[in-house]
Parts: sequence; C-alpha cells; structure tokens
Amino acid sequence: MSNELLWLVLMVANFTSILIFYRYFGKTGLFIWTALATIIANIQVLKTVELFGFVATLGNIVYGTTFLVTDILSENYGKKEARKAVLVGFLSLITMTIMMQIALLFKPDASDFSQDALVTIFSFMPRIVIASLAAYWLSQLHDIWAFHLWKKRLPQTKYLWIRNNLSTMISQFIDSFVFCFIAFWGVYELNIFWSILWTTYFFKWIVAAADTPFLYVAKFLYDKGKINELVKNEA
Repeated sequence: MSNELLWLVLMVANFTSILIFYRYFGKTGLFIWTALATIIANIQVLKTVELFGFVATLGNIVYGTTFLVTDILSENYGKKEARKAVLVGFLSLITMTIMMQIALLFKPDASDFSQDALVTIFSFMPRIVIASLAAYWLSQLHDIWAFHLWKKRLPQTKYLWIRNNLSTMISQFIDSFVFCFIAFWGVYELNIFWSILWTTYFFKWIVAAADTPFLYVAKFLYDKGKINELVKNEA
C-alpha cells in the first residue's frame, strides 16, 4: 500500500475515532483524545516520509485532530471547555516527557532489547516537546479565539464550515512555523528543513479542510441528544 493511500486511511481513522470517543464518552472523550493525540503526534513526528513527492513528517494528521476537538468543544460547550482541552494536551506532553526521561536513566538488564530504540526516540523528545508545547499553546489559543470571533459574526450553523476553516488554517500556520523552527532548525539541511515546514503546513491544511464534515456530524449528534456524557452538566 502506498504512503499516500495509507495517509488517507490514517486520516479517516483519526476522524472516525474522534466521533466514537465523543459519541460514547461525551466531552470527557474529547479530553481523553486530546491527551492521546498530543502524545502520539510527538512520537510520530520523528519519522519522515515521502508523500505526494514531498518530504513530510508523520504526526500531522493526529496532531491536526486536536484542532477539530477544540472546535467541537467551542461550538457545543463554549470557550472555557475548549481551553480545558488545550490544558489537558499541554500537561500530557509534559508528563510523558518527564516519565520517559526518568525511564531512560534506568540501567537496562542484559536481556533488554529496547533501550537503544527508546534512547533514539525519547532522548530527542525534550526538544520536540518544547517545540510542541510552544506551538501547541500559541496555535490552539488562537484557534479558540478566532473560532469564537467568527461565531459572533456568523453564528448560524450553516456557517460552521467558515468558522472551522478560517480559525484552524491560520492556527495551523502558526503551529507549523513555531514548531519547525524550534524542533528542526539546525537538525536538517536547509532544503529539507524548508520542505518539512511547508509540507507540514500543507498537509495540516488538508486535514483542516477534511475535518469539516466530521465537525458537522459532531454538531448533529449533539443537537439530537445522541452524545453520552459521562459527566452531566449541573443545572
């Protein structure tokens, strides 16, 4: 199976997973997904692949889904709940980094076969996490702010796609720019670096556009009372 087809399959799998988490666990499920997505994305981003003739990093899809999550929360629950999801992702990354750095300090047994692989992945993780935290915090807060800005100007449900895309696509640029400069400047040759930056944004832009139908599905499920909230809102 080609990388391009796998990429499309992975994108659909991510969006479908979000709807499943949301349908059966409500906004709690979206918080859980945010924690999973931020951790998975920061591991996948270490792998570079060729997609549609360009060099790109993995992790773009699963990380891009965190913007769909905050847009769902913003639309259905408000700005406060969306910001909670950002904080969940932020703390999840910090926690993972601390735990894995401590794990690397343990002296492996002679029977161990994973230490070298773990060092390869997680010894680079602090720089990735610093880059991700800065990019994630700035871009997500902008996304929430911009979404509600457009919601005030275009409150009707039929304009949901405009609110989603205008807020997310600009936020994705902020994210890609900040992340790549902190994480990869000086790591790759300049031609590879610029290719990663622009293709990262391009693929995130595609993800942002592709998530729109799933946002409408989430809105439909919420409006029809089909969401199983684990924690009921107090009246």
